[in-house]
Amino acid sequence: MPSPISYKSAGVDIDAGNAFVDAIKPFVKSTFSSNVIGGIGSFAGAFALPTGYKEPVLLGATDGVGTKLKLAIDAKRFDSVGIDLVAMCVNDLICNFATPLFFLDYYATGKLRIEDATDIVKGISKGCIEANASLIGGETAEMPGMYQGEDFDLAGFAVGIAEKEEIDPTKRVKEGDVVIALPSSGIHSNGYSLVRKLFFETLNMDFDTQVDGKKLIDTLLTPTRIYVKEFLALKPYLNALAHITGGGILENIPRVFPKGLGAKIYKSKIKSLPIFDLMRPHIDEMELYRTFNMGVGMVLIVNPNNVSTVLQKCDGYVIGQISSKIEGVELVN
Repeated sequence: MPSPISYKSAGVDIDAGNAFVDAIKPFVKSTFSSNVIGGIGSFAGAFALPTGYKEPVLLGATDGVGTKLKLAIDAKRFDSVGIDLVAMCVNDLICNFATPLFFLDYYATGKLRIEDATDIVKGISKGCIEANASLIGGETAEMPGMYQGEDFDLAGFAVGIAEKEEIDPTKRVKEGDVVIALPSSGIHSNGYSLVRKLFFETLNMDFDTQVDGKKLIDTLLTPTRIYVKEFLALKPYLNALAHITGGGILENIPRVFPKGLGAKIYKSKIKSLPIFDLMRPHIDEMELYRTFNMGVGMVLIVNPNNVSTVLQKCDGYVIGQISSKIEGVELVN
């Protein structure tokens, strides 16, 4: 008679999962605000709604990190992708004037490696602290057969709160408004399929190739900048924000325009980064601006009367203006 089989023999280690939960508890608790109800280990996370809102609306955002994960896996570096995960979600929330409240994560892998998974959650916790959000729950799924070797995937879910009257930026954007760029920290978390093809297949570079005095892998794994604190400090002076993710400047800024308005953006004013300058000779210019942030991680749309105040309170700079004579975004020199 064959020996009895177990869940562990099928590739799922329940004891490892329990050990992982114990390992991450201090990092998760470090993100808790006074609105978190209960602790870790319940079936659902609970969060008390803040007071002081006239017509509060909850907003949700979800995203992943894309094939940037493949670079992290190949480089065996897992300390930054958790920050990326939080950033991609909360940076979207603030574009609808929502203040992030809490975050949840989903981590799926073929085999749970406690040390690697702990590094990921450390990054998620760090991102949550930067975003003033509490990490109130998550799910770790060990799925042999679905994920091969060391592959894994991440998904994030963020919830924020806003006044109902504030969530639609198209009601505030006017002709003559000024477009201000907030710098990105790098490529952020979009376009990595093209990044990997260009650098490692077309140009035959490796992780240690020097780019502007840094190893290429260090540049490529630089975590996405989180703009929540800037939003909270500048909110009274802003008409709109646009998170520059997939689609780049060309496709993301128009998402906040009312019908009949567009934007003129001066390419010469954009403070690009060395990594994008390295790409320019090999990728069509329009493809670059539709795929990457090109050094602009977040765009602010500001009334001309508020521009000087905004510039004094952040590291932003002017790159264009809103006009009724333009449809979408027009890139000019």
